[in-house]
Amino acid sequence: MLRGLVAPPGPASGLLGRCFPLLTAPCRGRKSRTDPPAKSKAGRINVPPPVDPAELPVVQDRYRHYLAIVRALRMEFKHEAFQRRYAEKYGDLGRQRKEAAIAEHRQLMAFNDAENRRLLLRREERLRREEAEAKERQLRVDLNRASRLEEMLKEREKEVLQLQEDAKEFVTLDNLDEKIEACLNSPRNYNFAIDKDGRVAKRSVLS
Repeated sequence: MLRGLVAPPGPASGLLGRCFPLLTAPCRGRKSRTDPPAKSKAGRINVPPPVDPAELPVVQDRYRHYLAIVRALRMEFKHEAFQRRYAEKYGDLGRQRKEAAIAEHRQLMAFNDAENRRLLLRREERLRREEAEAKERQLRVDLNRASRLEEMLKEREKEVLQLQEDAKEFVTLDNLDEKIEACLNSPRNYNFAIDKDGRVAKRSVLS
C-alpha cells in the first residue's frame, strides 16, 4: 500500500526523495492483494469458532421465534398507524378536525376583516390630517410669499423715491450755470491727509 509513497531503494533514491516529497504521511492500513503475507502469519490457518452441535438447533429455533415476534409487532404497529391515519382522514376525528379548521378559518377571516376596517379608519384619519397639514403649510407659504413681495415692493418704492430726490441734484443743461456758480461760491479743499483712525491729520491751505 505504501510502495507508491516511498522512494525505491537505489542510488537515485536520495535524488527522488529530494525532488518528489511525500504527499501524505504513511499510515497503517489494509494490504493490497499482491502484498505477501507477514512472516508471523505465514502458516496461520483461519479456523472458525467452535459450535456446540447440541446448542446450535436451540439457538436457531430461538432466533426464528425472535424474528417472528419482531415481525408481528412491526405489522401491529403498521396496522395501528394506518387505522389512525384513516380515522383522521375519514372518521369522526377527521370530521371534527375539519370542522375545527373551518371554524378557525372563519374566526381568522372575521378578525382580518375587523383589522382591515380599523386600519382603513386610521389610514383615512391620517390622510385627512396630512391634507389639513399640507393646506396649512401651503397657506403659510402663500402668506410668507405675499409678505416678501410686499416688502420688496416697498423697498423698490423707496428706491424710486430716493432716485427721484437724487435726480433733483443732477447737473442738467437747464441748471448748469447755477451749479457752476454754486461751486465757485463754495470752494472745497480735498488736499488733506488722514491717520489710521480716518481723522484728518494735515490739510493744505487753499491759495
